[in-house]
Amino acid sequence: MLAGFGGGIAGSVAGLASLVSYPALLAVGLPPVTANVSNTVALVFSSVGSVWGSHPELKGQRGQARHLGYIAVGGGISGGVLLLATPSGEFALIVPWLIGLASLGILVPRRPAREHPSGLAAGASRPPTVGVTVGVFAIAVYGGYFGAGAGVLLLALLLISSDEPLARSNALKNLLLGLANGVAAVAFVAFGPVRWSAAIPLAAGFLVGGRLGPIVVRRAPARPLRAVVACAGLGLAVHLALDAYA
Repeated sequence: MLAGFGGGIAGSVAGLASLVSYPALLAVGLPPVTANVSNTVALVFSSVGSVWGSHPELKGQRGQARHLGYIAVGGGISGGVLLLATPSGEFALIVPWLIGLASLGILVPRRPAREHPSGLAAGASRPPTVGVTVGVFAIAVYGGYFGAGAGVLLLALLLISSDEPLARSNALKNLLLGLANGVAAVAFVAFGPVRWSAAIPLAAGFLVGGRLGPIVVRRAPARPLRAVVACAGLGLAVHLALDAYA
């Protein structure tokens, strides 16, 4: 539950819920694929909490959310199928690279968003471009497959491709990742090795942490937090790589 609470806040703020929750599942003895499947199922509740707390920031984004939501669902299904078809041993070798790349994604410079006087909006919402659509699909595939750092990549894409402020882009990111994780979770519940004794308390923590995350985004500077989590993520990637390739 504590890992879920911390992961829910980290996911809402920086898109790195799995960098907190996934190591916790490994630490209690779950195999890599079982840990990832259980984590993805529990992550649905982080998204529920985050979207619940982001209603002000989501106002005026219905068109973007509807178009990109379908894309995220398709990517999440593809990623979930890919994970179920990947042998456990091979997955353990892939994990460090995914976490390392996701952590480096936090440090990518982003164009400052133009803040609206209300702090919630910045200009008219434009239809997503082909590049944004393809990018959302690719990140959703990754999110359904593993998920660690997918929020960081998606947030960077949304910020670079629009003039929306951080809070609004972050709210849309949480919604889209929630859809991608949700469809992947359905497949995992039906066909994957979910460890419910770990997934249920993790989900409870995710719900509370995810609900508080949008409040943190509104009030706290995100840059120092991104730097700390990036360093922690890179350290985790090195540790898992040493274990996997030893």
